[in-house]
Amino acid sequence: MNRNTTLSTFFIAYHQTLDKHGMVMLRVSLAIVFIWFGGLKIVGLSPAQELVEQTVFWFPPQYFVPFLGFWEVAMGIGLLFKRLIPYTVIPLLFHLACTFLPLVILPDVCFDTVPYQPSLVGQYILKNFVLIAAVLYVSAKGSVKMQVVR
Repeated sequence: MNRNTTLSTFFIAYHQTLDKHGMVMLRVSLAIVFIWFGGLKIVGLSPAQELVEQTVFWFPPQYFVPFLGFWEVAMGIGLLFKRLIPYTVIPLLFHLACTFLPLVILPDVCFDTVPYQPSLVGQYILKNFVLIAAVLYVSAKGSVKMQVVR
């Protein structure tokens, strides 16, 4: 067996494995992130707590941050179960859209040079574009198909 055949065999097996298990891996990894980050907010250990408090300053943080944590945990659990994904995706996308608020409300925190050089906080926020794309993909391909009733 030559090297090209071995490499081709490897890539075929790799592709088949990802085709079979990739969606579950994506759903579970998203769920882990939301459950973990939400859990940190619930117990008061989130590194994003101060950012949340400064962004959503009109709500008392002692109530809002744990509420946000429970919401994130609930959305993470919703991603674990295919049947719940259609009901989870809208609140999840709303949540992710709201995560961009600090870019507008706290530009000095989110950018070293506004608007093109994000700080570490800004990078933390901007990575949510990837989460949005992953959630949209999971909602389109990885959930139980809802039947349209006419």
